[in-house]
Amino acid sequence: MSDPTSLLIAGCGDVGGRLARLMLEDGWTVHGLRRHVAALPAGVHPVAGDLERPERPRDWPTGRLDYLVYSAAASQHDEAGYRSAYVEGLRHVLTWLEATGQTPRRLLFVSSSGVYGQRDGEWIDEDAPAEADTYSGRVMLEAERLALSSGIPATRVRLSGIYGPGREWLLKQVRMGYRVVSAPPLYANRIHVDDCAGLLAHLLRADASGESLADCYLGVDDAPAPLHEVVGWLRERLGVTDWAEESTVRRSGSKRCSNARARALGWAPRYPSYREGYAAILDES
Repeated sequence: MSDPTSLLIAGCGDVGGRLARLMLEDGWTVHGLRRHVAALPAGVHPVAGDLERPERPRDWPTGRLDYLVYSAAASQHDEAGYRSAYVEGLRHVLTWLEATGQTPRRLLFVSSSGVYGQRDGEWIDEDAPAEADTYSGRVMLEAERLALSSGIPATRVRLSGIYGPGREWLLKQVRMGYRVVSAPPLYANRIHVDDCAGLLAHLLRADASGESLADCYLGVDDAPAPLHEVVGWLRERLGVTDWAEESTVRRSGSKRCSNARARALGWAPRYPSYREGYAAILDES
């Protein structure tokens, strides 16, 4: 009998922890790297370490590593913080792999739709120009290039608008009377956190079964929607009647992302639109 497929999740936080549970159910061996390993799901091999420091963690796994998922989160929200988390952090992991003679079959780099600069409601897919006009998008593109040049077959997974339990910023804003403009519509893309993990798991399973992966997938639900429509639906569900005095939009972009490529690989979101996703959150609260 062959050994279980092994996976290292570098940055095993919310999304990574959900992914870890799915792969453990499949019988994979899962290593989770994060600063505070007590928060790792049961069954995950803990790797206590800081992606932003060059020292290889003492608990770094020995032996074969079949897959690497890089799923970091910036702890400092400025250009230096983003570069430290996404570029330097990935560089550190690649250095540790090289030092230990480990070459995964594939690297999944968890990226963001922020790499796109479109702002006029255009439909975009993975082949659309990625010309970010923000520091976060530019740094993410730099990290993506590092992943693609790593010598490991790499796939970028560009997620957008992650929400779910513990990620309820919009719900809080709506309860406070969040006011958004309706013309022109500000299109927003989103994906439930469980679907983030489900997409990553689907890609890992597909690669492990011999299917050919593209070098990029957009991770979004089926239904980009104008922000004012989402806010209106949430107001009705929450019974909110008051409005804030002024519009409080904090968005600078407007685009509609297509998940057709991921769906062509056989993936389907559990929550196809904001309605199903937010209904699940509200029903559990």
